[in-house]
Amino acid sequence: MAERRGRSLRGRITLVSTAIVAVTLVIGAILFVLVLRTVLIAEVGTAAERDLQQVESEYALDGALNGFDPDDDEILVQVTDDSGALLAGSDALEGQAVPLDDTDDAQLVRVPDEDAAYLVAAEEQDGLTIAVGRSVETVDESVGTVGWLLAGAVPLLVLVVAALTWIVVGRALAPVERMRREVDAVTASSLDRRIKDPGRADEIGRLAHTMNGMLDRLEQSQHAQRQFVSDASHELRSPLASLRQYAEVAQAHPDRVNLDDLSEAVLDEGARLERLVRGMLLLAQVTERSATATGTAVDLDDLMLAEARRLRDTMALGIDSTGVGAARVHGDETLLGQVVRNLVDNAAQHASGRVTLALGVVDGQALLVVEDDGHGVPPGERERVFERFVRLDESRARASGGTGLGLAIVRESVAAHHGTVRIVDSELGGARFEVRLPAET
Repeated sequence: MAERRGRSLRGRITLVSTAIVAVTLVIGAILFVLVLRTVLIAEVGTAAERDLQQVESEYALDGALNGFDPDDDEILVQVTDDSGALLAGSDALEGQAVPLDDTDDAQLVRVPDEDAAYLVAAEEQDGLTIAVGRSVETVDESVGTVGWLLAGAVPLLVLVVAALTWIVVGRALAPVERMRREVDAVTASSLDRRIKDPGRADEIGRLAHTMNGMLDRLEQSQHAQRQFVSDASHELRSPLASLRQYAEVAQAHPDRVNLDDLSEAVLDEGARLERLVRGMLLLAQVTERSATATGTAVDLDDLMLAEARRLRDTMALGIDSTGVGAARVHGDETLLGQVVRNLVDNAAQHASGRVTLALGVVDGQALLVVEDDGHGVPPGERERVFERFVRLDESRARASGGTGLGLAIVRESVAAHHGTVRIVDSELGGARFEVRLPAET
């Protein structure tokens, strides 16, 4: 598979952050310039209104414009009659009145043949129209200066933000890159290696803790697999060796081994191999799998009563199932049936003459009990009997066809249903197996 290449996370975060800051700064700069121009224009308009009042008062007194300099380019003054003829005004008008809109609001006008613009306030008085304007050239210069400053400052700020983001994100992701290199160095032969804990309580620390937990589980799983393969190889070697021995003897000494003996040996060892393979396949399907995710409602009492009937029909034992009450759980009916059968077969195999089955709901859990009157299980062996291929009574287990996988299947299947199984002493004198599973209401 080709290695996936692309922009690093550090680069993507820097790019996105810089883009967001750049867009924000550009929009903010534009809004600032617009607001600044609006405020400055408003101040010019206020000055023009003030000048208009002064001109009106002076013109009303003597009919002349004596309060201002006609050559002042910053102020524009004109007085027109009803026909629009210019009666008095600034020299910049050159004898021609500037047309004005019929409005009381200040308006922006340009003098003919001049580039200068003026914000003009006008008012009618005794058949005359008096207008006074202030130049907005200073406003344009101020806004232009601010615009050029922002045009230079915004890219500089964007570059500073990009550099700082690159540095900060790089420092933040440095532990992640270190952990990546450490995990990349872990192989199947070095699963005992662990990631150095940064000693932090943030996401990086939790990531290191989680990855170390994953490596723990992988190491345990690998150990279990190797142990399973080793045990399975040992267990399979015995029936295969027996088959080969019978075949070699039959080939070398056909007069000593008749066909019936050879057939019986092949059938017995073949059946033993079949049980071993079936048990190993079942364990492989159950291990580390939640059987409740796709399961259905299962009546445990039906399973237990069916096993009780089977034992009564096939074995000369006293089977007490009066303690079996109603209990329903959610899970895989096949696996749960295998749990009940394995526990019942184990009890029947070790019982002296009596097996007791019980079932009920206790504290929201289905409590399944199978006990016998045999020799029981020593306290020091009660955990080991759930391991694969473990037989406390080796000769008896082999004689009865046991594979040493029955109780291992029970534990794995119960764990897959989020339950527990344990062994305690029975009042009958033997072993008491207790399985607890979440009951379905």
